[in-house]
Amino acid sequence: MAKYTGPVCRLCRREGAKLYLKGDRCYSDKCSFTEHGFAPGQHGAGQTRKKVSEYGIQLREKQKTRRIYGVLERQFRNYFEKAERQKGITGENLLVMLERRLDSAVYRMGLAESRNQARQLVRHGLFKVNGRRVNIPSFLVKAGDVVAVREESKESPIMKKIAESLGHKTIPAWIELTAADMSGKVMRYPTREEIDIPIQEHLIVELYSR
Repeated sequence: MAKYTGPVCRLCRREGAKLYLKGDRCYSDKCSFTEHGFAPGQHGAGQTRKKVSEYGIQLREKQKTRRIYGVLERQFRNYFEKAERQKGITGENLLVMLERRLDSAVYRMGLAESRNQARQLVRHGLFKVNGRRVNIPSFLVKAGDVVAVREESKESPIMKKIAESLGHKTIPAWIELTAADMSGKVMRYPTREEIDIPIQEHLIVELYSR
């Protein structure tokens, strides 16, 4: 599957907001967005932001959401169409579906430092869902599913490092983490209030309704 392979800090600068794509680094003094918060452009040419139209605001919100979750355009549109067919509020349905992606669930469980890292670890087959190995980042977890690090993967240097800090991570209420086992159970789907990303999802709905 195609994916963005460029510098991720540039994406934060383009959106004018921290997207927390590098995990803990984004919370530290090493975050480049703190020092270079203006839009990318040669010799700082992007420091002056132009007035944005209503369509532009809606488009940026959609792009920001895609980049936070690491989803390409066609897949994101498919998620939206599924969310639209579900009962409830379309924008909230969309965000809940994105949170249910295996890579996002792994990140929320604290088993990866960022969604980007979670995506890589899932692709390398380090996780199992309900006892079965799953290496598809877009796999949607359901209430009751148990996501765990495979026994043989726990000995890898990267998982040992994650295990050391696992007990200090803040885990959302919709997930039950068993740190000793390096596993987490999806107790229920998250509410909108529990999805702590800087997104105005109604703008995405307005964009696709044009």
